[in-house]
Amino acid sequence: MTPKVSVIIASYNHEPYVEKAVRSVMAQKGVDFELIVVDDGSKDRSPEILKRLADELGFTYVHRPNKGAVATYNEALAMARGLYVCSFSSDDIMPPDRLKKQSDFLDAHPDAVVCFGQIVPLYEGDKIGTEMDRRYLRSVPQVTFEESFLGRKALHGCAEMFVREKILAIGGYDNRYFFEDYPLYLKILCHYGPQPVSKDFICCYYREHGDNMHVNNDRIFSEILRILADNYSSHPLYRKAVRCWKANWFSAVASQNKVKAIALIPKVFSFSPRFWMRLPKLFVPRKWLKY
Repeated sequence: MTPKVSVIIASYNHEPYVEKAVRSVMAQKGVDFELIVVDDGSKDRSPEILKRLADELGFTYVHRPNKGAVATYNEALAMARGLYVCSFSSDDIMPPDRLKKQSDFLDAHPDAVVCFGQIVPLYEGDKIGTEMDRRYLRSVPQVTFEESFLGRKALHGCAEMFVREKILAIGGYDNRYFFEDYPLYLKILCHYGPQPVSKDFICCYYREHGDNMHVNNDRIFSEILRILADNYSSHPLYRKAVRCWKANWFSAVASQNKVKAIALIPKVFSFSPRFWMRLPKLFVPRKWLKY
């Protein structure tokens, strides 16, 4: 039978977490689904764990040399057969009934190409947070291209489910960049228009640890600016978007390291209101700057 949903996981060096991630997906109920895991040349025991789990649980598993996360997601996407696809991280946990709730939402909104839900942080010892992350709640009920382009509304990479054929039609994930989600989301919003964001279901318990990609602000924001320059430099809002993202870059660094934020000012400074609104973060204690 053709599954309604394909879950794709790009696994890399998540030995302590990958079994819980896989089991949380395979425990989903209420909808026909398949799981595809591609291990991207892990150097720890992840391949051994995944082979054992694939034999036990019956999902599709591929292990091959390292090619990077985006190439890995595209490989898994090419293998997917579902009407809908969602990506998932090999260190997170999927809440019960996520696949049913999100696929039901797409069934009820046939004009949508993708829908986004919410995330809750997952702390050391698998302690689940008590609240949804407010950054993504601010994106309810929908996100437009302009809002995403200007960095005004955030979308989480483990909270999406999209229509597979629609994503394939615009080329899938973009191999030019080292992370997969933001380039694809801009492409979706530009090509297909505004997309819904729901507050009614949690899609991911997102594990907080030192290896999370988002902690490397310099690499992330430099890449975002490159994405904008490569693809949207002729857009009327391009210059404004660059100023906005530079202000966001400063804001993220100022929340973590005041000295580093001061050193960053010459690179990101502008006379835009967004930058000046974030400058006071230099003087606010970090514990008050979670969001």
